[in-house]
This record gives sequence, C-alpha cells and structure tokens, in this order.
Amino acid sequence: APAPSSDLFDDIVMAEERFHGEGYQEGYEEGSHIGAAEGRRYGSLHGAKIGSEIGCYLGFALTWQCLLQKSTDEKSSKKMKALDSLIVLIQQFPYEDPTYNKLQEDLDKIRGKYKQVCSMLNIQSDFRTGTGRSSLTF
Repeated sequence: APAPSSDLFDDIVMAEERFHGEGYQEGYEEGSHIGAAEGRRYGSLHGAKIGSEIGCYLGFALTWQCLLQKSTDEKSSKKMKALDSLIVLIQQFPYEDPTYNKLQEDLDKIRGKYKQVCSMLNIQSDFRTGTGRSSLTF
C-alpha cells in the first residue's frame, strides 16, 4: 500500500487553519454588530436619563425664579442669583455633543448647584431616576 501523501496532511492542517480564521472572522463581525447595537441602546437610555434629570432641574429653577420674582429682600436676591447660576449652567450644557469629554464634570457642577439652591430654599433635594419613572420630592 502506498504511503499517504504528505499533501493530504497539509490539506488537513491548512483546512483547520482556514476554518479557524473564517470562524474568528464571523465571530468578530457578529460581536462587533451586537456590541454596536448594545452601545447605541445603552447610550440612548443613559442620555434619556441625563436629559430627564437636567430637564427636571431646569423646570424646578424656572418655577422658583417665578415664585421669587416679586420678593425684594436680600435673602431672595441671593436665592435668585443662585437660581440664575443654575439656569446658566443648564443652558450651557452641550446636549448636542455626545463625545463631550467634560460631560460628567459639568453634570456634577449642575447637581452641586442644584443641591446648593435646594439648601438655600430649605428644600429636601432628592432626584431619582428609576425604571421609567423619575421623581423630584420636596
């Protein structure tokens, strides 16, 4: 019986390498596709939470600004300045730029200013975002 051809062994070894390469490529492409879809979903969800939180702060600040407009005492003046400062921070927040590298830093500034305003107004600050529900309690 003739000895098995070395080409047959080469074909087997090469087939294993080829299948490994093809499997890797398919897995990589599918993983990239799934990862991008998951990333988009997470980004949308996270963006909506931040938008909801900041929108709530803005509504809060504008409402208190209206409530304090007619007051003329010094304490009210300080509260109005703090409210104005909060509103400016919110208005300067770059909603349109998802790659903004100081997003967390600016968000923390807004949260800090909101807490300061709540303290000045003697209001308990408690903003929570849960499953589809956001609440601002006073």
